[in-house]
Amino acid sequence: MLNQTYVTRRASGVSFVRGRNTVRYTKRSLGSISQIVIISLITLVFGLIYVAEGTKATSFDYQISAVESEISEMTARRDDLAVEKARLTSIATAKNSTVAANMETSTVTGYATE
Repeated sequence: MLNQTYVTRRASGVSFVRGRNTVRYTKRSLGSISQIVIISLITLVFGLIYVAEGTKATSFDYQISAVESEISEMTARRDDLAVEKARLTSIATAKNSTVAANMETSTVTGYATE
């Protein structure tokens, strides 16, 4: 219900006339505690939004680190495969070379015994 202030005729300077309202209504406004509560709630909401955005950035950081570790694993595997390719290529090249064709095949003549 609205706060009503009744004013006597002498204090208001208003005469009683038909169709005129003698009651004055005061405007309602928020109290200081209500204002503090509203401001604290707004601050809380902005803080939660800030924390949520920070959490998103952290999750993206985890995803980036996972991708970087996968890249480093694949780079190491590629280097291992390059070494294996070079080894197999060198064996095939040595087998087909003229120097290897002119070499004698070795045979075991015996083992040393004590």
